[in-house]
Amino acid sequence: MKKVKMITMIVLVILITMVSFFGVYTKIQNRMENQVRTYELDTDLKGARYIRLSVNKENRDIIKDADGNEVETEEELTDEQISEKGYKKESIPNNSEEILTLENYQKTKEIISERLKTQKVGEYNISIDNETGDILVQIPENNATDSLVSNINTVGKFEIIDAKTKEVLMDNNDIKLVNVMYGSESETSGGTTVYLNIEFNKKGAEKLENISNTYIKVETDTKNDTSEDKNTTDEENATEDTNSEEKNENSTEETAKEITLKIDNEEIMTTSFDESIENGKLQLSIGKATTDTKTFQSNITSASSMASVLDSGNLPIKYDIKSNEYILSDITNRHIEYLALVVGIVLLVGFIIFIIRYKVNGLLSSIAFIGLISLYLLIIRYTNVSVSIQGIVGIIVTIILNYIFINKILATINKSEDSKKLVTIKEGIKESYKEFFIKLIPICISVITFCFASWTTISSFGMVMFWGITLIALYNYLITATMLKVKAEK
Repeated sequence: MKKVKMITMIVLVILITMVSFFGVYTKIQNRMENQVRTYELDTDLKGARYIRLSVNKENRDIIKDADGNEVETEEELTDEQISEKGYKKESIPNNSEEILTLENYQKTKEIISERLKTQKVGEYNISIDNETGDILVQIPENNATDSLVSNINTVGKFEIIDAKTKEVLMDNNDIKLVNVMYGSESETSGGTTVYLNIEFNKKGAEKLENISNTYIKVETDTKNDTSEDKNTTDEENATEDTNSEEKNENSTEETAKEITLKIDNEEIMTTSFDESIENGKLQLSIGKATTDTKTFQSNITSASSMASVLDSGNLPIKYDIKSNEYILSDITNRHIEYLALVVGIVLLVGFIIFIIRYKVNGLLSSIAFIGLISLYLLIIRYTNVSVSIQGIVGIIVTIILNYIFINKILATINKSEDSKKLVTIKEGIKESYKEFFIKLIPICISVITFCFASWTTISSFGMVMFWGITLIALYNYLITATMLKVKAEK
């Protein structure tokens, strides 16, 4: 039984080590792919996307009437049509000189920063050229990066206008907050619909209620009354009856004034309301109800991008994306491999010292130590810890702490005259745990604080150390201590 326990634990350590360092491969589409998750690297190790935004210098054409008021038309007018109507075409800059101020440059930077926070971008950096207004944004490279870039310079101008008169009924000043919601449809249709939920402030809620009462669908009765004409002949009555049947005598049609919702002057929808809206909330469906996971995630991404743009306010200046580049980190995989090799050599020397000083106990502890490192690296991958340079330092510190802890256990056991007895080993482990982790309390408090830091590099160190210290306590109690106890059993 003693041998079975020992062999089982050693085999378990070997399996964990094989999975962690070599992976688990399966055949997918005629190729072998590793199913073990890769490390989530921070920008200082993986590189980052650099986006340079420059102030738009282009002009746009507007049409003014005889009184100098801007005219909006649904269709593009030719020069002849403009002249016939007595209008005048003017070319004006998208960004007038009056708005190109340092205050607006800084406001734009703050709004972009707020959008990135809303989109939960972990680590980003924004710098601004106070002279030209150019903004340089650095964000991590991942699956959501392209979506972020496509919306980063969106002005975010929100308007609800009268579809016919083009009168602006509501704008960004009426918005309180914007978020994303989703809900399942009925069992018959199946699927989930994503909604953009726009909540308006007190003034905006009043406006929305008035608009929803004004721009509401109205049913008009179009019933044909043939009794009005008393002098029609039988033949005419027969004809009218036939026509009445063809046109559906009791038909109704819906008529309503309509509103148009626009974002950055692009029409999102034109509609009227089914009922009065009194709660100050407007929900817009993004896409159709779907059961497909990819489609649902795509709708969520689109809605989240739109929500972050509207919730942060509109940019005071229109910007263009001047450059969009992915720049690799100066630290390459080769550098990390060299560091891993150095750490491996130092550990090997440490294991040899264990074996020389503590004989069989040192050998078993070394085997268990390898299993701890392997499991530790798997935990870091599957808890989505973003590994930075500071995170690598945290891994090395954890390995050093575990070496000190194991050495303390072995030294405490070895100094006893009855070092091979089970009671002595149990007491030595208990004493080592108590002394080591009491001294570690200040470090544990600091590590937990680091975990909640907004700066990714610091939180990376905190998370890596948190899992490391937790693993030192649990793994050594379950595996290392058990192997030493089994060896001492008679």
